[in-house]
Amino acid sequence: MPNHLTPEELSKELNIDREEIIRVCLQEGVPIYQGKIDKTLFQAQLQERGTVPQNA
Repeated sequence: MPNHLTPEELSKELNIDREEIIRVCLQEGVPIYQGKIDKTLFQAQLQERGTVPQNA
């Protein structure tokens, strides 16, 4: 299972709106490198914020 996903792939996997994923990345400083996001880092930021999706 890949760890670096596009916002669309991450959106489907975590059941979060694509725009919300990008907004969280920009607000929390999660890098988007060559159009991909580190899933583990993104989920850690969500956990830190207290907004972890139920199926994550």
